[in-house]
Amino acid sequence: MIEEVAVSTLARWQNFYVIVGSSAGALTGLQFVTMTLLAEGGINDERALRAFGSPTVVHFCVALLISAIANCPWGTLAAAAVALGCCGIGGFAYSLKVIRHARKQTAYQPDREDWMWYGWLPVVVYASLMVSGFLLARDTTLGLFLVAAVALTLLFLGIHNSWDSVTYIALHRPGKNRKEKGSE
Repeated sequence: MIEEVAVSTLARWQNFYVIVGSSAGALTGLQFVTMTLLAEGGINDERALRAFGSPTVVHFCVALLISAIANCPWGTLAAAAVALGCCGIGGFAYSLKVIRHARKQTAYQPDREDWMWYGWLPVVVYASLMVSGFLLARDTTLGLFLVAAVALTLLFLGIHNSWDSVTYIALHRPGKNRKEKGSE
């Protein structure tokens, strides 16, 4: 009986996850445009792209995956909790790898804000997703709110990081200053 209530509680979140999932899917496509702009802007250092471009796609895709998991017709909430916890573990490990790439790349010197958006904030978000898997088993409502917060935060991380990449290219693309000075 308790499990049926938990599964029906998850069903009440369906509209939320349809919105988040469709947004994540659309924004993933836009990130491919951003990656094209990075390449055209002269940013072609593989480690820099792994540190500052690819994670954005991963964040959007994990938000989409969370939405898919939340919309699956689970027989028990425990299965959804395990799936979400596994996503958190994978994202956490991936975030640590991204930090390693950011430290090794030489195309760009990250500042404090970059370390927050590309480094420690994703680590905290994916750790929260791990915790949400365990929390769902103990407190369904709180667990579902944590999962929702993680999904939205991943969307906002992706949006911020895409915008950050595009503005960096607009301000720092090779040849920009030479063309402006030559036209004076």
